[in-house]
Amino acid sequence: MSLVSGSTETDRVVPVIEPSLVAMGYELVLVRMLTHPRRTLQVTIDRTDGATVTVDDCSEVSHTVSALLDVEDVVSGSYDLEVSSPGIDRPLTRQKDFERYTGQVAKIEVDPALEGRKRFRGSLRGVSDDAVRIEVDAAEFAIPFGQIERAKLVLTDELLALSAMES
Repeated sequence: MSLVSGSTETDRVVPVIEPSLVAMGYELVLVRMLTHPRRTLQVTIDRTDGATVTVDDCSEVSHTVSALLDVEDVVSGSYDLEVSSPGIDRPLTRQKDFERYTGQVAKIEVDPALEGRKRFRGSLRGVSDDAVRIEVDAAEFAIPFGQIERAKLVLTDELLALSAMES
């Protein structure tokens, strides 16, 4: 599991932009290139102080990322840049995301299949031995980080309540 989703091109973006964003007080959550309907480089950020990401934060990061990518020229061709917060039903890309949201409902896709399954939807039970634990239909699975292709929180009343408490 990594911050990058998509291509070798996006693999080159993270080391170019991450040091500056960290210095500005942000963490990268996800970087990916979408191709439909237009090529769009999506950069998802969190604030390191735990505060909610604002429109001003996204604007500041967008200007910085745009300048860095123009200088380094790591993305070929034309594209739109989109900077956003992870939202309530956020992607889970880092070990600390899985730890922070223990007890919440998540969807996880794996490759290769684990115990005959490629998709898991259930309650996060924490992280141990470099694996995410998730309870699905009263059975607990340990999913190695290296097998996780995609993971995100599921919007539930409990998640909404947690989000309201954190705001």
